[in-house]
Amino acid sequence: MIKHIANIVTCCRILGGVLLLFFPAFSAAFYVIYIACGFSDMIDGTIARKTNSAGKFGAEIDTAADLVFVTVSLIKILPEINIPQWLWIWCVVIAIIKIGNIIWGYVSEKRFIALHTVMNKVTGLLLFLLPLTLSFADVKYSAVAVCSAAAFAAIQETVYVAKNVKTCK
Repeated sequence: MIKHIANIVTCCRILGGVLLLFFPAFSAAFYVIYIACGFSDMIDGTIARKTNSAGKFGAEIDTAADLVFVTVSLIKILPEINIPQWLWIWCVVIAIIKIGNIIWGYVSEKRFIALHTVMNKVTGLLLFLLPLTLSFADVKYSAVAVCSAAAFAAIQETVYVAKNVKTCK
């Protein structure tokens, strides 16, 4: 049973992501589930390594859980906030760089590459914290920190892909 704990935690993130659909964005219930999902994302990998149960299935279900959680979070949060055009443009530029890195990595390595750099982790943490700041900070201010970290991480990723660094998932 202990070998499955990490995957159970990850599956709880999928369930939590789906549950977010049923609560208004920024409600107390939404925040509780959102934080629980974020916490599960931080601990599932650690649990898998500590229980010596890390594997391909766990990595794949973690990616699926992240996709569900992020997609539902965006569906719930984006309609509720006013994002300035310059911020959208910045996000699109970052997305283009990241997609370019994925394509470049696939062409050069013949597989999808996911770099787990410190800056990518910092960006993920800042992105997770962003909705928690919206009650006291305007998105155009708090998003600058997220976009700055994301831009740096995307450029750093480009350098790593160019140098063929193999720090892949």
